[in-house]
Amino acid sequence: MNTIKLKKNALFNPEGDTDLRHRRMIGGNTTNLNDFNNMRYKWVSDWYRQAMNNFWIPEEINLTQDTKDYPHLDQAERTAYDKILSFLVFLDSLQSNNLPTISEYITANEVNLCLHIQAFQECVHSQSYSYMLDSICSPEKRNEILYQWKTDEHLLKRNTFIGNCYNEFQESQDGFTLMKTLIANYILEGIYFYSGFMFFYNLSRNGKMSGSAQEIRYINRDENTHLWLFRNIILELKKEEPDLFTPDKVKIYEYMMREGVKQEIEWGQYVIGDNIQGLNRKMIEDYIQYLGNLRWSSLGFGPLYEENHKEPESMHWVSQYSNANMVKTDFLKQRVRLMPKVQLWKMTYNPFTKYILLRILNPLRYGAINGLTETFPLKTINKQLPPPLSHSPPHPLYKNVFPELHMLSVPGID
Repeated sequence: MNTIKLKKNALFNPEGDTDLRHRRMIGGNTTNLNDFNNMRYKWVSDWYRQAMNNFWIPEEINLTQDTKDYPHLDQAERTAYDKILSFLVFLDSLQSNNLPTISEYITANEVNLCLHIQAFQECVHSQSYSYMLDSICSPEKRNEILYQWKTDEHLLKRNTFIGNCYNEFQESQDGFTLMKTLIANYILEGIYFYSGFMFFYNLSRNGKMSGSAQEIRYINRDENTHLWLFRNIILELKKEEPDLFTPDKVKIYEYMMREGVKQEIEWGQYVIGDNIQGLNRKMIEDYIQYLGNLRWSSLGFGPLYEENHKEPESMHWVSQYSNANMVKTDFLKQRVRLMPKVQLWKMTYNPFTKYILLRILNPLRYGAINGLTETFPLKTINKQLPPPLSHSPPHPLYKNVFPELHMLSVPGID
């Protein structure tokens, strides 16, 4: 198939084109300058705000009860927990290494900015899985779980499918292999994680491993933004590069999507099956087919399957757990309730992390006015701004500063 040969972006490019009319997703001439006031792709601004507002760290969540629950899981639950974590930690690790490779050939600098934020979030996810394992089991058991993907043939098969797509682009940097890599990312973010997510949510609704489920909810929220990002990249390429969407090529992308759905169903039925209270093989198949229809239709194509065009009634509870808005509210409450600010403060020695914690726990006392990120001396802030968030009623200035926080009572951090 004839396709566009891609050229790796120059890191320093004074001859780069600054005219927004000439900016393209691939094949452009980028300066690599992050100019937030001049974006060709306007959706990036909303994506960036959402991604930055999702900031979290795994240690915010108290896993003490999970440590007590894990030994009392039945054998099927514990096996599924271990294997699903092994799968998730490997693919998020793979993602954090793959995304920089993609960004080297994306010539819209604002989109590259998003890819770098996603890579950071994937690293947080990997740390989250490690934190979960460190909390519930011995170092020896932890290492055994981490590397099950090398010895379990089902795990290895799943990782191989995505990994081969990524490796192909490492070897051949052209438009078609890039598109297949983007579709593979779309499958990973929108299909591949969901048997695992539903398993953790199901444990929680059965009164088990609620801390682990909360970690997964934060990860799920991030994955929703990643899915949004790759969907938009693909849709922009659909408009700019019609040669990448000929009927023959679309058939290949559709095959990849169907294969991803097939593998996710097989994986869920293998690792969960009919052995977990609250889930069964039919529920897994119906829900993953529904996701396949939803994801493929979101790219402007028809549904993949004749059935499951709507979310199955038996799985409505999954959407309730993974709803981004619901997670946002609970996320902020959990931040205050589960991890006292002093504990958070003492846990980190990184100045940047301390700055972020200050911004989150008491933004107005650290200069976060109307979305600005500049820092100001605390004595200046205290003179010019209304009292901290612990005072009631909220001051009108708070409405533009982390609006989700303005109704919470968050003490000062001095």
